[in-house]
Amino acid sequence: MLPSTTEQVAVTETSSLGSSAGNGSAFLDSKFRYVLFPVVYSIIFILGLFANLYVLFVLRCLRGTRAMGEIRIYMTNLTVADLLFVSALPFWIGYYSREGNWVYTDFMCRLTGSLFFINTYSSILFLGAISVNRYWAVTRPLDVATSDHRLRGIIVCVVIWVLTLAMAIPFLASPGTNTDENNVTRCFEGYHHGTDSQKKTVAATHFAIIGVFFVMFFLIVVCNFLIALALLSQNPPQSESQSATRKSHRTMSSSTKRPRGLKRRALQMLFAVVGVFALCFLPHHVIQGFWTLAVLQITQGWGHVEWDQKTLQALNDAHQITLLLMGLNCILDPVIYYFATQKFRGFITAHIKQLVRREGCSETLTSQVSMDSRNQSQRLHNEHQQPEIN
Repeated sequence: MLPSTTEQVAVTETSSLGSSAGNGSAFLDSKFRYVLFPVVYSIIFILGLFANLYVLFVLRCLRGTRAMGEIRIYMTNLTVADLLFVSALPFWIGYYSREGNWVYTDFMCRLTGSLFFINTYSSILFLGAISVNRYWAVTRPLDVATSDHRLRGIIVCVVIWVLTLAMAIPFLASPGTNTDENNVTRCFEGYHHGTDSQKKTVAATHFAIIGVFFVMFFLIVVCNFLIALALLSQNPPQSESQSATRKSHRTMSSSTKRPRGLKRRALQMLFAVVGVFALCFLPHHVIQGFWTLAVLQITQGWGHVEWDQKTLQALNDAHQITLLLMGLNCILDPVIYYFATQKFRGFITAHIKQLVRREGCSETLTSQVSMDSRNQSQRLHNEHQQPEIN
């Protein structure tokens, strides 16, 4: 039985390499994963749980910040997706600790596999939405500072969730476990056999999703490049001859410092967003097409390739590493939040100082954030509409 969708191949965390049923097939395994995956997933579980819970706390405290309205919705939904993935990790840790033997129910196999897929592709889409939002924050600073666009953010999030959940339905609808001749129960792996027609359907779906990923990757790179380009190309505003003499020196001082800070923040966000994509998602989707053909072993027509055993093993080993890298996104997303908005950074800095006094989301802190937001709007009007990433 072949996976009903391509993602069921992707979620396996291993390979089921081999020939079609008539030619004999073999399960090619990467033994190092039984040691590496439990350790890495345990670290991701601990760090991801605490980091994303803290992000939710910060976003709750920033709920009254007008300019954070739309992006706060994207951040909240991305954090929820990361927490869903983190909640499934204990099952995968147990699975690999038992050397690929699933001892839980078939439903839990389908559910945890679905959460893996949902986190991967909802993260890609939410990061794309955040990048577009930050581009608007630079090109339309007054609009962002004076409007929250919550409705637009809600609509975008609903579309993303509906899309990813609809694509994950086959995971929940189809059996996820199968038992081999050694009485070892595999979760979303061990699918050796199937007709060429079935295999080609899986391969076509795989390549379609890979194509969608590269479209999103291109969008994110372009948006962040335009953000940096827009800020780096700005000249410091000159003091007006009509300005009051008392304010002229202060204006010149702030105008020379302000662009440097904007440039630094733009580059930081560029490296953070594109860096997470390049590290967590790009390697997997680069190798996924080759790995898919190696897994399916289509015997005739398009998709038929001949791989020697050494190549098969190398592709499978590399595939395991890329799966681990994808799991890292749930602890790296908070890094993007830190670089994406000044208010998020400012709140964390202020909150760290308050933790010494064992205070939580105090009225003083949230009031200060709101005041900073209002001051930022006024500065945007007074400084020739110079953009800032709020």
